Amino acid sequence: MAAVAACRRLGRLRTNSGVGLTGFAGYGIGASKFTPSILGSMYFSGFGKSNGQRLFLVDTLALVKRLEGQGVPLKQAEAITGAITEVLNDSLENVSRSLVSKEEMQRTEMQQEANLSKFKTEVQSSQGHHFSLLQHETEKLKNDIEKMRSELRYEIDKVTAGQRLDLNLERG
Repeated sequence: MAAVAACRRLGRLRTNSGVGLTGFAGYGIGASKFTPSILGSMYFSGFGKSNGQRLFLVDTLALVKRLEGQGVPLKQAEAITGAITEVLNDSLENVSRSLVSKEEMQRTEMQQEANLSKFKTEVQSSQGHHFSLLQHETEKLKNDIEKMRSELRYEIDKVTAGQRLDLNLERG
């Protein structure tokens, strides 16, 4: 959870905003803010990016001073600050390993869109093929029905002619 909060805070860090530290009330650290002009003169711990830049998470100097202000000896304050910094950096590193980069997400999204487009094309092609098969089958059935109708009409006419002949023979 600390890593998620650190990531959220990190995402909100901009030139016109300060860096806030929260969740350390037990160590005398409140939700303080540091202005950008102060940021340049302080040492911050951070998480190293691949290009060598650092993303700032904790103002270690201010944290040590606050802990000392609460009566914690310097060595212990430095040890606590180091431990907090290490935990935050490790947590952020673990979170960053489990998350997908924006480029990977876009690549996957494009691949999914391509797959969806291919699937739609295949479905439309299949539907067109099945529709033409159904039309062909329907036409064949219509021809069969018409042939049967003609044969039935012929048989009816033949029976009718035979009965007329029998009637005429009986009369005559």
